[in-house]
Amino acid sequence: MDIQKGVLRNQIPLFDFKKAFPFQCSSDNLITVVDHQRPANSMHSILHFEITSFKGYRLKTETRSSKFLVLLFILFICPSPTLAFSEHDVAQYQSLLKDRPINERIALWAEKFVGTPYDRDPLGEYVTKKVIVTDERVDCMYLVFRSVELAVSKSPEGAIEAALDMRFRMKGILENGRVENYGERFEYGEDMIDSGKWGREITSEVGTTREIEGSRGKARVAILPSRELRRRISRLKSGDLLFFIKDPRKRISGEIVGHMGIVKVEAQPGKMPGKIVCLIHASGTKKRGGVVKKVILADYIKKMPYLGVQITRF
Repeated sequence: MDIQKGVLRNQIPLFDFKKAFPFQCSSDNLITVVDHQRPANSMHSILHFEITSFKGYRLKTETRSSKFLVLLFILFICPSPTLAFSEHDVAQYQSLLKDRPINERIALWAEKFVGTPYDRDPLGEYVTKKVIVTDERVDCMYLVFRSVELAVSKSPEGAIEAALDMRFRMKGILENGRVENYGERFEYGEDMIDSGKWGREITSEVGTTREIEGSRGKARVAILPSRELRRRISRLKSGDLLFFIKDPRKRISGEIVGHMGIVKVEAQPGKMPGKIVCLIHASGTKKRGGVVKKVILADYIKKMPYLGVQITRF
């Protein structure tokens, strides 16, 4: 049985985790399994993993190795990310979050997908299979779709209805469990923004925008440049949708938005003052694959290949 590499967070009771691994563990640690080896005829694996502790806006990462029972690891630490949420899981979590503000629900649902493998289907598995739900693998657009749909609805069935309304320019048609008109879906992030279905655009409210060359019928597009986003990062709220804007010279099919993700604002660990602004996004490419990650947004901005963002808020 194989153990997939992936990002793990808060998926085992801390007392079990402390018994298994001889390092200080807290709910603010991010555990990344980078490799594992299991000798033949052995019930034990040698796990190589990184421990990332949030220390303000900086991360301290160290690599450790440990022997651990394969079965226990699979059952308690690393539930397979290829297993989709059951309807019971969805209903239970929706009930748990029902009294939270909509923006918090969006961020918390997005966080549920951390560790999920990247969807390498060029169109997206949900489009190719003509279905609404493919939680086993996600790309950046599906992660935003599904997180918001689950957050705005009160039941698994309600999330399907939300998807039929929100993913399409008009309305999705579902017959015998198959979507009949995915050709009318939103294929471009900028169309999601313009539709108004994916929150109110607040880009200019967060900071000073600048215009860049547009595309697909738009002469110019106002964006929040990456430097301004870093300066105004404290103005972001959990559940904000970030649409990352490509350099016009790097567009392939006229697309303005090249990537998207969801903001989650968290308290600093312990008694440290201030907040940590995180980005939850499907990190990867259709060629190489990847995984859904939660990262410090300020660090992501420093390295990202995008000019800036447009932002919507529910």
